[in-house]
Amino acid sequence: MKLKTSFLLILCSILITLDSVSSQICLNGSFRPNPTYDLNRRRILSFLASNVTSHNGFFNSSMGQDPNRIFIIAMCIPGTKPDTCSGCIKDASESLSQSCPNQTDAYTWQDSCMVRYSNISFSASYDIGPSQDLYSPGDINSNVTVFDRIGEDLMARTITADPLRTHGHKYYAADVASLTAFLTMYAMMQCTPNLFPGHCGFCLRAILQDYESCCRKKKSGTVTTPSCFIRWDLHPFSGAFENITLQSLPQPTGKDGKTISIGIIGAIVVPIIVILVLLVVGLIFCRRRKLNQTVKTQVGEEIVSINSLEFNLKTIEAATDKFSDSNMIGRGGFGEVYKGKLLTGTEVAVKRLSKTSGQGAQEFKNEAVLVTKLQHRNLVRLLGFCLEGEEKILVYEFVPNKSLDYFLFDPAKQGELDWTRRYNIIGGIARGILYLHQDSLLTIIHRDLKVSNILLDADMNPKIADFGMARIFGVDQSQANTSKIVGTYGYMSPEYAMRGHFSMKSDVYSFGVMILEIISGKKNSSSYDIDDSSGNLVTHAWSLWGSESPLKLVEPSIIESYESNEAIRCIHIALLCIQEDPADRPMLPEIIVMLTDFTTTLPVPRMPRFCHSSMSDLASQSTSRSIPDSINDASITNI
Repeated sequence: MKLKTSFLLILCSILITLDSVSSQICLNGSFRPNPTYDLNRRRILSFLASNVTSHNGFFNSSMGQDPNRIFIIAMCIPGTKPDTCSGCIKDASESLSQSCPNQTDAYTWQDSCMVRYSNISFSASYDIGPSQDLYSPGDINSNVTVFDRIGEDLMARTITADPLRTHGHKYYAADVASLTAFLTMYAMMQCTPNLFPGHCGFCLRAILQDYESCCRKKKSGTVTTPSCFIRWDLHPFSGAFENITLQSLPQPTGKDGKTISIGIIGAIVVPIIVILVLLVVGLIFCRRRKLNQTVKTQVGEEIVSINSLEFNLKTIEAATDKFSDSNMIGRGGFGEVYKGKLLTGTEVAVKRLSKTSGQGAQEFKNEAVLVTKLQHRNLVRLLGFCLEGEEKILVYEFVPNKSLDYFLFDPAKQGELDWTRRYNIIGGIARGILYLHQDSLLTIIHRDLKVSNILLDADMNPKIADFGMARIFGVDQSQANTSKIVGTYGYMSPEYAMRGHFSMKSDVYSFGVMILEIISGKKNSSSYDIDDSSGNLVTHAWSLWGSESPLKLVEPSIIESYESNEAIRCIHIALLCIQEDPADRPMLPEIIVMLTDFTTTLPVPRMPRFCHSSMSDLASQSTSRSIPDSINDASITNI
């Protein structure tokens, strides 16, 4: 009797799992009341549940006209009954409306469904951040976890999933693994059906790394991104597991049918556990040995995973009319950039590296793999590459509205950037930098953030470009030194310009300068008369802040459209970003909160020592080259 009671207690403790999975991520900042966009959002969410169930568990659509158009995607995980699916979608829609009342971009993964909407199209693109992990507090008392056993196989089957064989659910797979004699784990992976196979693989690899770092030993949980998810539990949480069988273990009994004693169970189980441990140790040893032998070919193997993104030279030549001069839109030391149009009608920017650039085929592959991993709506997106003979070509999305400085500093075009657009541009740039610093697989310091490296798409949404001077940081690295100062003076932080010290806070400083330029419509190198001496935009902003008249900084063409409280807050954030001491500058997560939550109290900025000295000569110099009207100059060749 005691044995049975103990067994039931153990069983009950094991079965304490994550009963409900729910997370809402609000990606975009607060916006002023926009009845048209709000109405479109409410309307499309109101009939979303019926559309998902009538479209076999997946629905992708849009409503309205730019700039109030809303794009939406929703789905239920495979095996979900129609009634359950409908209820889940309704709950998800309500939770997004309540949790993200003023955000134009949000997503949620509920217990058996997901909903995502945005004012920017995310068709055929993927986002691996921000990610979120939810898991039960208890750990598994096993040396083997579910994705150690079936992770790679599950991911491979997810990427190659045939929608006709999975009842219309593309890119998903589910499996069951026996971890111990009494412990069975159910696991599922899925990507949103709008992804390419290569993108699905990148997304799943990213969240598998999150799983390894956050919750490898947890009994149940999920790791989610806007484009893919994994989930595991100690019980079947989806009908997808109904057709998956696992050989059951016989209940240990004696010849007379009575339960075997604990001692006998121990005599049977302990040797088995010892053997399993030895096998696991042997497998780990073999795996590490094989890893050491193949480490030199990792990049070559990785490029295979993006074969679906490889273009042939004939396709590129047809798109650019054989690199016609009439299609050239930029030229630099790296080569030329051409506007092209693929047979599918997609407009692209083709970056053709110079044959004398000195970059070898292997280095080019490294760059292609790296840039492909940088996938975010506020970064210029790599669509593919071509490597044939001496030709090394990168194919990017075409960004039609040129760069931010093209509008910002032209008196004839400044009016096209009203306050709402400028405020959204500031928020978009912040989210792009946050992705580079924290949410991507790599920690990347851009080192040349400036308004000429911010491109604008058809809806005036910002996209960070030109990664030619970027540096990758290690997992535990927070700063680095260099004797070769690269970038653009005026945007450089003092510690970088003077001593070669750069970090995430260096990019934060550059972001602060950009905010001042976006608000004022003036270049940082512009001269101002301040207290009988000359200064640049930064010193002018400090002077106005000290005299309690910061709104004099606002560009005259937007005086009638701007919100004074938003403008003052942005100027306040900019001054915090350009603090002399890097420790006094906020990190990007803090900046995002400052921009989106107006109840947050901001620290008082301290005027730096250098603001009284003239920096106009320094600000007018540049160590980097800016190509007018260039659609993209993104390169990480020199990392």
